Amino acid sequence: MAALPKIFTALALTASIAAAYPAAALDDAQKKEIGEFIKQYLIENPEIMLDVQDALQKKQDQARLVKASAVIADNKSTIFNSKYDMTIGNPKGDVTIVEFFDYNCGYCRHALSDMQTMLEKDKNVRFVLKEFPILGPESVAAHKVSDAFRKLEPEKYSQFHIALLGSDGRADEASALDVAGSLGASEKQIRDEMAKSSSDASVKETYQLAQSLGITGTPSYVIGNELVQGAVGFDDLEAKVKNMRACGKTSC
Repeated sequence: MAALPKIFTALALTASIAAAYPAAALDDAQKKEIGEFIKQYLIENPEIMLDVQDALQKKQDQARLVKASAVIADNKSTIFNSKYDMTIGNPKGDVTIVEFFDYNCGYCRHALSDMQTMLEKDKNVRFVLKEFPILGPESVAAHKVSDAFRKLEPEKYSQFHIALLGSDGRADEASALDVAGSLGASEKQIRDEMAKSSSDASVKETYQLAQSLGITGTPSYVIGNELVQGAVGFDDLEAKVKNMRACGKTSC
């Protein structure tokens, strides 16, 4: 880091020269001299490029958050109250956490305990589950069974969700049917419901929403006006919930 003031001085000097003398006013020798100086300094201090890359990443992340915040404001009903989603926890809770998940997402499985701990510790949180099957045909097949089960046994959906997401091995149609059967819904009932009522509209809505928000992986959360990507852990989620109550934003 000690080298940074030198490069800043050099760049500031270069900028001041450029400001005083537009590029067109510099002769070829001057342009070459300035270019060679900067090139040589960067070669001798390549770690500076890591700082530049980090600054660029932070700038891009901030731009994505700003864009996501605008999308959330324009799509509150679809995000927080879609007819295709299931709500667990307190249906009238004062803070809502929306989770985009895939039944075959290892990080989602890890994050399952975060949701369970949140609902155990905080009886005033509303948790909305958005099924976002993006990890292959098996995920889509598991989702179709889940969607049918949700329509047949909505009061048992949370049990289904926890059992399937918390299970070992890959989630697919067979494993989802096994979980549904353990909760009282026969394979025939599930298949009849799947034939009668497609889950296509649900998947389409979630995919379009995820694309607008810039979601590329699971789990991803929406809390207040913020998009939170990744399995950030219980402590982070709890802090954002507390901030929502304190100041109406995830960061006070």
